Amino acid sequence: MKRFLGPIIGPIIGAVTLGIAAHFAIVYLAPQFIMDRAYTMLGERGTPMHGFQLAPQMRPETQSVVRPSPDLAYSGCRFDLSQAPNGLRVRMAAYDGYSSLSFFDAQTNNFITLRGDGKAKEVVLTRENSPSEKGIILIRRLAPTQSEYAAAAQIARGDVCDVL
Repeated sequence: MKRFLGPIIGPIIGAVTLGIAAHFAIVYLAPQFIMDRAYTMLGERGTPMHGFQLAPQMRPETQSVVRPSPDLAYSGCRFDLSQAPNGLRVRMAAYDGYSSLSFFDAQTNNFITLRGDGKAKEVVLTRENSPSEKGIILIRRLAPTQSEYAAAAQIARGDVCDVL
């Protein structure tokens, strides 16, 4: 029996080891890959470094991210703290409906989220309160209709992402 199992056990152990190594590599590398792709895609769509840009209203033909909510108006800002040594001033203009201001690091981790609650919110982002030098800042506003999206677009003009 040992002669029969000997040639089988080695490849099985090798396959299991390779599978575990591949799993950990994917879990570790996938978030960085996803964020790099999102960061690049925002740049290709014209989102400036350290400045907000409102995305078009979400429809199947305008979405570039899997399953964005069609009821939300999204504004994104790419940041690179190596280009902003004193940090960034980030301000979300007041909005009467639901709104949130979220910060994502280079590993896709959400490290700050503030809810608008009808008030403007402001954060100074520095190397001390950001886990990575690069990332994305996202503002979401509830805007399920064309008229509400237009109102959100008007208010989004007051959003700020400036180098200090």
